[in-house]
Amino acid sequence: MVKLAFNSALGQKDVKKEKDEALIPQDVDVEDGLRVRQQSRAWCWCMCLGVALILSGVVVGGAYLYRYFFVEEKIYFCGVNYREENYMMQDSHEESEMDLPSVLKRIEERVRVLEDDGVELINIPVPKFSDSDPADIVHDFNRRLTAYLDLRLNKCYVIPLNTSVVMPPKDFLELLVNIKAGTYLPQSYLVREKMIVTGKVEHVDQLGYFINGLCKGRDTYKLERRETVFGIQKREALNCLKIRHFENNFVTETLICEP
Repeated sequence: MVKLAFNSALGQKDVKKEKDEALIPQDVDVEDGLRVRQQSRAWCWCMCLGVALILSGVVVGGAYLYRYFFVEEKIYFCGVNYREENYMMQDSHEESEMDLPSVLKRIEERVRVLEDDGVELINIPVPKFSDSDPADIVHDFNRRLTAYLDLRLNKCYVIPLNTSVVMPPKDFLELLVNIKAGTYLPQSYLVREKMIVTGKVEHVDQLGYFINGLCKGRDTYKLERRETVFGIQKREALNCLKIRHFENNFVTETLICEP
Protein backbone atom coordinates (compact mmCIF):
# COMPACT_ATOMS: atom_id res chain seq x y z
CA MET A 1 0.00 0.00 0.00
CA VAL A 2 1.34 3.36 -0.98
CA LYS A 3 0.71 6.23 1.45
CA LEU A 4 0.49 9.70 0.01
CA ALA A 5 1.40 12.69 2.22
CA PHE A 6 1.04 16.41 1.45
CA ASN A 7 3.14 19.20 2.76
CA SER A 8 0.76 21.30 4.89
CA ALA A 9 2.90 24.41 4.63
CA LEU A 10 2.72 24.41 0.84
CA GLY A 11 -1.03 23.95 1.00
CA GLN A 12 -1.43 26.95 3.27
CA LYS A 13 0.73 29.11 1.03
CA ASP A 14 -1.39 28.27 -1.98
CA VAL A 15 -4.61 29.08 -0.16
CA LYS A 16 -3.19 32.39 1.11
CA LYS A 17 -1.99 33.27 -2.38
CA GLU A 18 -5.42 32.60 -3.83
CA LYS A 19 -7.07 34.82 -1.17
CA ASP A 20 -4.65 37.68 -1.82
CA GLU A 21 -5.23 37.45 -5.53
CA ALA A 22 -8.99 37.54 -4.97
CA LEU A 23 -8.67 40.80 -2.94
CA ILE A 24 -6.79 42.62 -5.71
CA PRO A 25 -9.14 43.78 -8.51
CA GLN A 26 -7.92 42.75 -11.88
CA ASP A 27 -9.38 45.61 -13.96
CA VAL A 28 -8.40 48.66 -11.86
CA ASP A 29 -7.20 51.71 -13.86
CA VAL A 30 -4.86 53.90 -11.81
CA GLU A 31 -5.60 57.02 -13.90
CA ASP A 32 -9.34 56.63 -13.31
CA GLY A 33 -8.74 56.51 -9.58
CA LEU A 34 -6.70 59.72 -9.65
CA ARG A 35 -9.36 61.43 -11.77
CA VAL A 36 -12.10 60.50 -9.29
CA ARG A 37 -10.04 61.91 -6.42
CA GLN A 38 -9.43 65.18 -8.26
CA GLN A 39 -13.13 65.55 -9.09
CA SER A 40 -14.02 64.90 -5.46
CA ARG A 41 -11.60 67.55 -4.26
CA ALA A 42 -12.90 70.06 -6.83
CA TRP A 43 -16.48 69.43 -5.71
CA CYS A 44 -15.49 69.99 -2.08
CA TRP A 45 -13.81 73.29 -2.96
CA CYS A 46 -16.87 74.43 -4.89
CA MET A 47 -19.14 73.56 -1.99
CA CYS A 48 -16.92 75.44 0.47
CA LEU A 49 -16.82 78.46 -1.83
CA GLY A 50 -20.61 78.42 -2.19
CA VAL A 51 -21.10 78.25 1.59
CA ALA A 52 -18.65 81.14 2.04
CA LEU A 53 -20.55 83.26 -0.51
CA ILE A 54 -23.87 82.52 1.18
CA LEU A 55 -22.49 83.43 4.60
CA SER A 56 -20.97 86.66 3.27
CA GLY A 57 -24.32 87.54 1.67
CA VAL A 58 -26.10 86.94 4.98
CA VAL A 59 -23.60 89.16 6.80
CA VAL A 60 -23.83 91.98 4.25
CA GLY A 61 -27.63 91.74 4.09
CA GLY A 62 -27.87 91.78 7.88
CA ALA A 63 -25.66 94.85 8.07
CA TYR A 64 -27.80 96.57 5.41
CA LEU A 65 -31.04 95.80 7.24
CA TYR A 66 -29.58 96.90 10.56
CA ARG A 67 -28.40 100.15 9.03
CA TYR A 68 -31.69 101.11 7.42
CA PHE A 69 -34.21 99.72 9.88
CA PHE A 70 -32.49 100.14 13.23
CA VAL A 71 -30.07 103.02 12.78
CA GLU A 72 -31.20 105.50 10.15
CA GLU A 73 -34.92 104.80 10.28
CA LYS A 74 -35.53 105.65 13.92
CA ILE A 75 -39.17 106.45 14.48
CA TYR A 76 -39.87 109.47 16.66
CA PHE A 77 -43.27 109.89 18.27
CA CYS A 78 -43.43 113.37 19.68
CA GLY A 79 -45.70 116.34 20.07
CA VAL A 80 -45.60 120.09 20.42
CA ASN A 81 -47.86 122.66 22.03
CA TYR A 82 -48.91 125.69 20.04
CA ARG A 83 -51.17 128.71 20.28
CA GLU A 84 -53.83 129.45 17.72
CA GLU A 85 -54.61 133.16 17.47
CA ASN A 86 -58.30 133.98 16.98
CA TYR A 87 -59.49 137.25 15.50
CA MET A 88 -63.00 138.68 15.59
CA MET A 89 -64.41 141.93 14.24
CA GLN A 90 -65.85 144.08 17.10
CA ASP A 91 -68.07 146.23 14.95
CA SER A 92 -68.54 146.90 11.28
CA HIS A 93 -67.67 150.56 11.86
CA GLU A 94 -64.49 149.86 13.73
CA GLU A 95 -61.29 149.31 11.83
CA SER A 96 -59.43 147.56 14.63
CA GLU A 97 -59.64 143.89 15.52
CA MET A 98 -59.80 142.36 18.94
CA ASP A 99 -57.21 139.74 19.78
CA LEU A 100 -58.98 137.19 21.94
CA PRO A 101 -57.01 135.06 24.41
CA SER A 102 -55.38 132.23 22.52
CA VAL A 103 -55.94 128.61 23.47
CA LEU A 104 -52.99 126.29 23.95
CA LYS A 105 -53.36 123.21 21.75
CA ARG A 106 -51.22 120.14 21.12
CA ILE A 107 -50.35 118.17 18.02
CA GLU A 108 -48.61 114.79 17.87
CA GLU A 109 -47.07 112.88 14.98
CA ARG A 110 -44.73 110.03 14.05
CA VAL A 111 -41.61 110.97 12.12
CA ARG A 112 -38.84 109.13 10.26
CA VAL A 113 -35.90 111.06 8.87
CA LEU A 114 -33.75 109.37 6.20
CA GLU A 115 -30.84 111.79 6.21
CA ASP A 116 -28.78 110.00 3.53
CA ASP A 117 -31.80 109.91 1.19
CA GLY A 118 -32.85 113.49 1.95
CA VAL A 119 -36.37 112.35 2.90
CA GLU A 120 -38.72 113.08 5.80
CA LEU A 121 -41.70 110.77 6.40
CA ILE A 122 -44.44 112.10 8.68
CA ASN A 123 -47.59 110.38 9.93
CA ILE A 124 -50.36 112.42 11.55
CA PRO A 125 -52.75 110.07 13.37
CA VAL A 126 -56.39 110.82 14.02
CA PRO A 127 -56.23 113.88 16.28
CA LYS A 128 -57.89 113.72 19.69
CA PHE A 129 -58.89 117.34 20.19
CA SER A 130 -58.71 118.98 16.78
CA ASP A 131 -60.64 119.24 13.53
CA SER A 132 -57.51 118.29 11.56
CA ASP A 133 -57.45 115.30 9.21
CA PRO A 134 -55.13 112.27 9.54
CA ALA A 135 -52.48 112.12 6.83
CA ASP A 136 -49.13 110.78 5.68
CA ILE A 137 -46.58 113.27 4.33
CA VAL A 138 -43.37 112.78 2.32
CA HIS A 139 -40.85 115.60 1.92
CA ASP A 140 -38.30 114.57 -0.73
CA PHE A 141 -35.43 117.08 -0.80
CA ASN A 142 -33.68 115.38 -3.71
CA ARG A 143 -36.80 115.58 -5.91
CA ARG A 144 -37.84 118.91 -4.38
CA LEU A 145 -41.38 117.59 -3.93
CA THR A 146 -43.90 117.17 -1.12
CA ALA A 147 -46.73 114.63 -1.18
CA TYR A 148 -49.78 114.51 1.12
CA LEU A 149 -51.92 111.38 1.52
CA ASP A 150 -55.36 112.06 2.98
CA LEU A 151 -56.04 108.91 5.00
CA ARG A 152 -59.79 109.54 5.13
CA LEU A 153 -60.34 109.91 1.39
CA ASN A 154 -57.32 107.83 0.28
CA LYS A 155 -56.22 110.58 -2.11
CA CYS A 156 -52.71 111.89 -2.82
CA TYR A 157 -51.65 115.48 -3.49
CA VAL A 158 -48.25 116.61 -4.81
CA ILE A 159 -46.65 120.07 -4.78
CA PRO A 160 -43.13 121.54 -5.04
CA LEU A 161 -41.29 121.46 -1.72
CA ASN A 162 -41.47 124.68 0.30
CA THR A 163 -38.02 124.92 1.90
CA SER A 164 -39.01 128.07 3.79
CA VAL A 165 -41.47 125.98 5.84
CA VAL A 166 -39.95 122.48 5.84
CA MET A 167 -36.73 122.13 7.83
CA PRO A 168 -33.87 120.18 6.13
CA PRO A 169 -33.48 116.55 7.28
CA LYS A 170 -30.31 117.09 9.33
CA ASP A 171 -31.74 120.07 11.22
CA PHE A 172 -35.14 118.44 11.65
CA LEU A 173 -33.53 115.28 13.03
CA GLU A 174 -31.61 117.38 15.56
CA LEU A 175 -34.87 119.10 16.57
CA LEU A 176 -36.58 115.72 17.10
CA VAL A 177 -33.69 114.42 19.19
CA ASN A 178 -33.85 117.51 21.41
CA ILE A 179 -37.63 117.19 21.80
CA LYS A 180 -37.29 113.53 22.76
CA ALA A 181 -34.47 114.28 25.20
CA GLY A 182 -36.53 117.05 26.82
CA THR A 183 -33.94 119.74 26.13
CA TYR A 184 -36.37 121.56 23.85
CA LEU A 185 -40.05 121.74 24.68
CA PRO A 186 -41.59 124.01 22.07
CA GLN A 187 -44.66 126.10 22.70
CA SER A 188 -44.99 127.21 19.15
CA TYR A 189 -47.29 129.24 16.96
CA LEU A 190 -49.43 128.38 13.94
CA VAL A 191 -48.64 129.17 10.31
CA ARG A 192 -51.36 128.70 7.71
CA GLU A 193 -50.96 127.82 4.04
CA LYS A 194 -53.63 127.22 1.41
CA MET A 195 -53.39 125.00 -1.67
CA ILE A 196 -55.73 124.45 -4.62
CA VAL A 197 -56.04 121.31 -6.74
CA THR A 198 -55.11 122.14 -10.35
CA GLY A 199 -55.07 118.77 -12.15
CA LYS A 200 -54.45 115.05 -11.97
CA VAL A 201 -51.07 113.31 -12.00
CA GLU A 202 -51.00 110.41 -14.47
CA HIS A 203 -47.49 108.97 -13.93
CA VAL A 204 -46.79 108.73 -10.20
CA ASP A 205 -43.80 106.44 -10.82
CA GLN A 206 -41.90 109.44 -12.22
CA LEU A 207 -42.05 111.26 -8.88
CA GLY A 208 -39.39 109.17 -7.17
CA TYR A 209 -39.28 106.03 -5.05
CA PHE A 210 -40.77 107.43 -1.84
CA ILE A 211 -43.65 109.43 -3.31
CA ASN A 212 -44.45 106.55 -5.66
CA GLY A 213 -44.60 104.25 -2.65
CA LEU A 214 -47.01 106.64 -0.93
CA CYS A 215 -49.32 107.40 -3.87
CA LYS A 216 -49.14 104.29 -6.07
CA GLY A 217 -52.60 102.94 -6.87
CA ARG A 218 -54.31 106.09 -5.54
CA ASP A 219 -55.84 109.11 -7.27
CA THR A 220 -53.08 111.73 -7.25
CA TYR A 221 -53.49 115.45 -7.90
CA LYS A 222 -51.25 118.47 -8.43
CA LEU A 223 -51.46 121.41 -6.05
CA GLU A 224 -50.78 125.12 -6.35
CA ARG A 225 -50.15 127.46 -3.43
CA ARG A 226 -52.43 130.41 -2.83
CA GLU A 227 -51.73 133.46 -0.69
CA THR A 228 -53.52 133.32 2.65
CA VAL A 229 -55.16 136.64 3.52
CA PHE A 230 -56.42 137.20 7.05
CA GLY A 231 -59.40 139.32 7.95
CA ILE A 232 -62.65 139.61 6.01
CA GLN A 233 -62.61 137.47 2.89
CA LYS A 234 -65.16 136.50 0.32
CA ARG A 235 -66.15 132.92 1.01
CA GLU A 236 -65.49 130.41 -1.75
CA ALA A 237 -67.51 127.27 -2.32
CA LEU A 238 -64.60 124.89 -1.87
CA ASN A 239 -64.31 121.39 -0.53
CA CYS A 240 -61.25 121.48 1.73
CA LEU A 241 -59.32 119.22 4.03
CA LYS A 242 -57.13 120.51 6.85
CA ILE A 243 -53.82 118.95 7.94
CA ARG A 244 -52.00 120.29 10.98
CA HIS A 245 -48.43 119.11 11.32
CA PHE A 246 -44.94 120.28 12.23
CA GLU A 247 -41.65 119.91 10.40
CA ASN A 248 -40.06 123.00 11.88
CA ASN A 249 -40.11 124.86 15.20
CA PHE A 250 -43.66 125.99 14.42
CA VAL A 251 -46.91 124.21 13.51
CA THR A 252 -48.26 124.40 9.97
CA GLU A 253 -51.91 124.21 8.98
CA THR A 254 -52.14 123.02 5.38
CA LEU A 255 -55.53 123.62 3.77
CA ILE A 256 -56.03 121.57 0.56
CA CYS A 257 -59.09 122.64 -1.42
CA GLU A 258 -60.79 121.28 -4.52
CA PRO A 259 -62.69 123.79 -6.69
